[in-house]
Amino acid sequence: MNEGSMPDVDLLFIAQIVGWATGVIAVAICLGYGLWRFTAQALGAAANAFAVRTPGSPDPRITPYPGKEPAQPAYWTRQMWTDAAAAARAGAYAVWYLLAHHWLDEIVRRRLLRGCHGTTGDEADHVLGRLLLRLIAPATALAAVLSAVLSSALLLGVAVAFAVQLLLVRAVALAGVLGGRGAERLWKLALGIRMKCPYPGCYRPFPLAVHLCPGCGAAHRELWPGRYGALRHVCRCGRALPTTALSGRRKLSARCPHCDQELPPAVGTTRVVHLPLIGGTSAGKTMLMAAMLDGLRSWSHESALTVEFASPADRREANTLGRQVESTGWALKTQGGQPRALMLLVGRGGRGPLRRRRLLYLYDPMGESLRDADTTRRQEYLAHADGVLLVADVLASPVVRRALREGDGRLAVEARPADLGPVETYEGFTGELQGLGGRRRRLGVAAVVTKRDVLDRLGSLPRPQGRPVDAWLAEIGLGELVRALGHDFAAARYWSVSARAATGAGALAAEQRRAAEPVLWLLSRTGLRIGGPAAAVQEPRLPRLPRPRGRAGDPAPDRSSL
Repeated sequence: MNEGSMPDVDLLFIAQIVGWATGVIAVAICLGYGLWRFTAQALGAAANAFAVRTPGSPDPRITPYPGKEPAQPAYWTRQMWTDAAAAARAGAYAVWYLLAHHWLDEIVRRRLLRGCHGTTGDEADHVLGRLLLRLIAPATALAAVLSAVLSSALLLGVAVAFAVQLLLVRAVALAGVLGGRGAERLWKLALGIRMKCPYPGCYRPFPLAVHLCPGCGAAHRELWPGRYGALRHVCRCGRALPTTALSGRRKLSARCPHCDQELPPAVGTTRVVHLPLIGGTSAGKTMLMAAMLDGLRSWSHESALTVEFASPADRREANTLGRQVESTGWALKTQGGQPRALMLLVGRGGRGPLRRRRLLYLYDPMGESLRDADTTRRQEYLAHADGVLLVADVLASPVVRRALREGDGRLAVEARPADLGPVETYEGFTGELQGLGGRRRRLGVAAVVTKRDVLDRLGSLPRPQGRPVDAWLAEIGLGELVRALGHDFAAARYWSVSARAATGAGALAAEQRRAAEPVLWLLSRTGLRIGGPAAAVQEPRLPRLPRPRGRAGDPAPDRSSL
């Protein structure tokens, strides 16, 4: 080997080492800088996908589900995943754009390969500088590619971790939905709350009422924990609405989802008790209802009983009935088809806990609607009955009429007897009652003999005072009715009432309270025990009733105090 060539070899070797070292340093610098730039740029682009909005205002990104619900879907149901996918796309696009357009095209191709500085774009002054820039161009490209790959791997790990967090958020939200629904259902089950429409032509049960937004009046049909929110729904007007009765939904106006009529506020928060009055035409059902209303008010003055109307419409209906009875001495005959329930909130000990209150539905149907199987079958409210108030006009019974002497017969005619006797009335509806409700054997029946003021004046019949009413019914020839009631129902109790003596300006307080006892007894079978005479097994002895009547011009008492 030529000794003169040794320095040239050493210089070449040194140059190679310097070149490789420069390349490695350049790659390392570019790799670190590029990894930071790629990651920061991608995370910034992903963050911008989650738009900032004013808290409490509707989110413009959330599009409503197809349908009529005027509420925004909850963020976690769909938009959360939409935003996460948009963030992933934005991050991936940022990495690709930074690699392809900024590093490879702008920095490497247009600057370094032309001998220009990568940061400023100015051409190097010395030929060695331009050569050095061209030499580091491949290393910079390699570093950019490696940075993009490493940044993508890092971002993929972040995306996976973020997806796991989103799954946890969705799981927590679903747990809140299931917990909210479960708690409300258990609460309703514990209190025996069953929601049913009180209006004629409907009477249908429903799991959830339609609630109106107090801000814009929009009708929300799915205001419970679900896809529109676990704890609250955001109406289209931006107002937050509670999703459960326990959290304040009971304060919202509600409507029946089937007939769209307004429901009293207590529906959905208080156990409903359905009590139909069953009797023939002119049996005295409406008069008895008026006496029951006055009797409940009288009991509220003498005991822990509380009574109030469920809605202003019920107060108006009761006042109208009171004015009719006061001005004419009779209640007008029930007209129309299926009856609207008169709704009362009955409780014990003030407002108290909800378990001590009942929403009482009193139905007063026309006597003609219970005359045969076809018309009785149309009385759909009977399927929801929690008890039966059987209004028995014994003066309409053929057995009783045949036992009356001439003078007593005239008194019976003046008392406007029903078109059917109590036995015939009962036989007409009892089979259909079992078919509609299927639970007759679990119900109680309160049999109320009406027009006792007339019965006390008849010499042809034994008087009802001083003996149990069921025994008195058997004595006058209606033992068949007593036996049927005892056989068909879980429990049967008997009263005799003079509705005329319990209503009007000169009404007897004792007779008013007595008229309300059948209702209180049936309520006690649902767990609302008021005590007093309603819990007695045998009837007390009855005094002979006078005939107090107010003048026709005297004002009717205002039943708003209920």
